[in-house]
Amino acid sequence: MSSPQVITPEDRLAEAKAQLNLPRIVAICGSTRFMAEMAEAEVRETEAGKIVVKPGCDLKNPNPLWSDPVEAEALKVRLDALHQSKILLSDEVLVVGNYIGVSTRAEIAYARSLDRPVRFTHPEVDPDA
Repeated sequence: MSSPQVITPEDRLAEAKAQLNLPRIVAICGSTRFMAEMAEAEVRETEAGKIVVKPGCDLKNPNPLWSDPVEAEALKVRLDALHQSKILLSDEVLVVGNYIGVSTRAEIAYARSLDRPVRFTHPEVDPDA
């Protein structure tokens, strides 16, 4: 007698996306120093018919929402968790830029742990190449 197959929340998400006939979802990752390049990548991926999710805040640029250093650090933690959720929703990841920092390296590892394909605008920076 075989064991019943366990259906994970991730499996249910994939099935729901298929039933809804959603376009592929791409999560753009990378250092926020490449926000302009991310915006350009968003245009290309959108033109290709994909839903794009990417970082929505650039903590390197001044803003009253993160002017206090303590609040900025707490916000960074929340934004990192939010971006992981975007990766979980995605079908693939596009890493933008020619530099991979600690956060981006963690995002790549997380995406790969979910078996998401990961593409790079600069393949030479792939930490697993």
